[in-house]
Amino acid sequence: MDQQTELPLDTTGPSIEAIAPPAPIARPTFKARVARAARGLFQTRLDKSGARLRLLALGFTAIFCVIGGKLVYLGFKPDPQSLRRAASEAVSRARPQILDRNGEILATDVKVVSVFAEPRRITDKDEAVELLTAVLPDVNAHDLRARLGSRKGFVWVKRGISQKERDEVFRLGIPGVGFLPENKRFYPNGPDAAHVIGFTDIDNIGIAGIEKYIDGQGLSDLSQAGFRLDEAELKPIKLSLDLRVTHAVRDEVAKGMDTFKAKAGAAAIMDVNTGELIAYASLPDYDPNSPNDPRNDARDLSRVNRLNVGRYEMGSTFKAISIAMALESGKVTLNSRLDARESLRYGGFTIHDFHATHRMLTVPEVFTHSSNIGTARMAMMVGVEGHKAFLKKMGQTDRLRTELPESADPLVPRRWSELNTITIAFGQGISVVPLQAMMAVAGLVNGGNLMTPTFLQRNEEEAKSLSVRVVRPETSEALRYLMRLNATDGSAKLANIRGYFVGGKTGTADKLVHGHYSSNRVFTTFMAVAPADKPKYLFMVLYDEPQGLAKDGGYHTAAYNSGVVTGAIIERVANMLDLPPRLELPTQPFPLLAKLGYSYVNLPSKGGSEH
Repeated sequence: MDQQTELPLDTTGPSIEAIAPPAPIARPTFKARVARAARGLFQTRLDKSGARLRLLALGFTAIFCVIGGKLVYLGFKPDPQSLRRAASEAVSRARPQILDRNGEILATDVKVVSVFAEPRRITDKDEAVELLTAVLPDVNAHDLRARLGSRKGFVWVKRGISQKERDEVFRLGIPGVGFLPENKRFYPNGPDAAHVIGFTDIDNIGIAGIEKYIDGQGLSDLSQAGFRLDEAELKPIKLSLDLRVTHAVRDEVAKGMDTFKAKAGAAAIMDVNTGELIAYASLPDYDPNSPNDPRNDARDLSRVNRLNVGRYEMGSTFKAISIAMALESGKVTLNSRLDARESLRYGGFTIHDFHATHRMLTVPEVFTHSSNIGTARMAMMVGVEGHKAFLKKMGQTDRLRTELPESADPLVPRRWSELNTITIAFGQGISVVPLQAMMAVAGLVNGGNLMTPTFLQRNEEEAKSLSVRVVRPETSEALRYLMRLNATDGSAKLANIRGYFVGGKTGTADKLVHGHYSSNRVFTTFMAVAPADKPKYLFMVLYDEPQGLAKDGGYHTAAYNSGVVTGAIIERVANMLDLPPRLELPTQPFPLLAKLGYSYVNLPSKGGSEH
């Protein structure tokens, strides 16, 4: 058969694999089995770790939420401890009371309420500013917004609010706004003795006067060290001032300013045996309760302390120093005669007398006639070096240091020539603070003991231990004699109050205006000692640019203004000073001069004038 027949496959026969020899079965190695087991274990643990990590992350999230919530809570909740610390640092510290010599209060602390805020607790600061400034209109809205926008935990809104303001702020009910009691300085007598007492700032820190002196004695150090003393724990500061006398003196000076249309005025009373200031007033002054009031600004230069800071040519009151110098040097005696017949010429300068006598003058006449020529001749006898040395000994060429921080250096010639000695002898060419000149005159009349003035109390024994002898007792008595003679026969007559045995010296200095002495603008001074035989008090009154009165012929010299007011002060305060009038005045008040052959009645000086 040509055709081939396809045979069907026998599907029941053996397969190819069955026919081929069987392949060996591959078995995993030991290492592979270990690796596979490790991978399985790792995968199992990884599955378990993922769950743990998710659980841990959930836990941390919860913790952070709790902490965040707590921080927010604490941010809006006051921390009593931190608030107390912030308040303690901010609240004004207590200060000791300041008393006068009789125990009257001159300065004390009072408790006031102040408004504070905790910025972190205030959610709507704009609304808070709007509400607060509506009831506290003097609070600057812009400044308050800046304070409330700070990150501080404590800021002031307003210090020392009234009771009405407190009630209105309380009714606002603003969370984060509260009240704190603090100390505020109060001066119950207003401007009386303001330049001595001084004042404090809003934080009760002394800015001027005795208030600043107190801080300088360590009160500020205690505060910085963390000591928070109550007023009751602080010992009061007792001054030498007598409040009653100071008030009377200020009142008389103010009346004089009004009468004589003066630019300024001042007065002081000193105990010549202790150096204590009993009364002290400088006008215009200020009320220390509101020293920043524009109408009462303590920083205004017109309100400067003219007794301790103002520097002036003291005019003829300086002649007391010059004549005492000449007497102490031995170059002249009370019987010496000085040539005042002609004007004194020196180089291109000519020295005149205000009321020239054109004759020889005794030393008492030089004093009572206030002769520039006679005084200059005495200074020339002493010489330039002797003059400089005496003025330095009298404390006139160095800055006066008292408890008051405010003071000024004297203006002294850089090159001291004989011409300087001539002019300084009668009070021109050197400028000192009035209290400095007063100190010198007090030292000359009290027996010759120079002592630095003080505003604190001290007795005579303490004062003498601190004093320096500057002239002999005989020279001191001679000067008191001259001052008494000037009150009876010279330019101090208007201050010669009956019964008080007053001695005095006037001084009128032409003011320097643009480098030239003015003919119509003067600075006047009057110094008076009472009683002149046994000196107790020295009075000084001064006026800046007083005007003459028609009843006085238009004269604006010291006798007609400072002298008049000095007499009024003596008459008004003598009883307060335990200085009773004497019905019979002493017939021999200067015993040391009597031993030297002088008597009170044999050295008269008729008439007299002053400049």
